Amino acid sequence: MQETPELIDTHAHLDFPEFAGSIPAAIERAFNAGVSTIVTIGIDFDTSRKAAQIAGIYDRIYASAGIHPHASFKMDERDLRELENLASNPKVVAIGEIGLDYFRDRQPRPIQRECMERQIEVALKIAKPAIFHIRDAWEDFFQIVPEFAPSLCPSIMHCFSGNWSIARKCLDLGLYLSIPGVVTFAKAESLREVVTRAPLERLLVETDSPFLAPVPFRGKTNEPSFVFHTARKIAELRKEPFEKVAAHTTKNARAVFRI
Repeated sequence: MQETPELIDTHAHLDFPEFAGSIPAAIERAFNAGVSTIVTIGIDFDTSRKAAQIAGIYDRIYASAGIHPHASFKMDERDLRELENLASNPKVVAIGEIGLDYFRDRQPRPIQRECMERQIEVALKIAKPAIFHIRDAWEDFFQIVPEFAPSLCPSIMHCFSGNWSIARKCLDLGLYLSIPGVVTFAKAESLREVVTRAPLERLLVETDSPFLAPVPFRGKTNEPSFVFHTARKIAELRKEPFEKVAAHTTKNARAVFRI
């Protein structure tokens, strides 16, 4: 009997209400589907603590700690120490998700930029990668991040949503592109082009569960087991064996997160 190729879901939110009371079952379904490892993501201090708690309970589950742009605020030294303390947990493998979101604009843009920069500085200090959430804010992102990129651990563009021109700039900065289930959507032409042109050595796969369920589950609650459909679509678009895509994206994730 042939083994299912190993996959890593590099971005899920297991602490969200959609998984309340069902985290063990969701993890078991993922493991049964060939997902060997899940990184559950913090978006503020509370969710970062919860993510670390989940990672501490379950084998092969890791976490990140960070302040999402929707939750941005003027972080003082106490806040930065709190983030650094959370990230010192050996099962917390990244700072994130951090970034800029000018689509929702839920926090003032100057606050978003400052909050992102301060968190990048924490990532530099503790030598862990950053997980970036960037939406409709590429100009400011490319004004800020190049200063830090040479010293920053290879980091991740979560739920990548840019076109090939933007992808190439991210790749030039040493960043990895994390591909969500959106790539299975019929109208995701720009993302499909990115997937076919980017080097496989720089691609990751993610669910962003409970959001953005891939076809054939679009509109339903997403979960880590569904990352299989994203990886399979990438293989189809690149005209490469699924096993090759699974092996490379898994190797990439282990290298980025050092797991």
